[in-house]
Amino acid sequence: MDAVDFERKIVAPAHAAEAARGLARPLVFTNGVFDILHRGHVTCLAQAREFGAALVVALNSDDSVRRLDKAPGRPINPLADRLSVVAALGAVDLVSWFDEDTPLQLIQVLHPDVLVKGGDWPVERIVGAREVLAWGGQVHSIPFLHERSTTATLARIRRS
Repeated sequence: MDAVDFERKIVAPAHAAEAARGLARPLVFTNGVFDILHRGHVTCLAQAREFGAALVVALNSDDSVRRLDKAPGRPINPLADRLSVVAALGAVDLVSWFDEDTPLQLIQVLHPDVLVKGGDWPVERIVGAREVLAWGGQVHSIPFLHERSTTATLARIRRS
């Protein structure tokens, strides 16, 4: 069976730089777990895309998520599912992942023009900010328009 069109946006980290070379500039990069996709996620991704001509999203691998201080049993959805859901979004041009604790290695390889994270990340704490600023790029922490949280959603489900 052939891949669904949007799944062509998914590239392994080893091929991400090559795939990104074919994207329009300025290139925007963001990252996250994107476990249970919600309105806050999609709004943030749409806003991030507005900073450039193409958006690359990197997801934490399952092992990387487990090393984060998330709730037990996370991620709920395995990496392959999370990649497909994010790739299906119109604002997203390319999706990859990272096994490390942070996406720094991928940021250095992709050399984005703009780095974006949600408003819970002050610019000075955004991984890769120093590097992107050093090569003349921009870094943005965008305020949340919709306060949503996968952790809070899961807690609400578990209480009911």
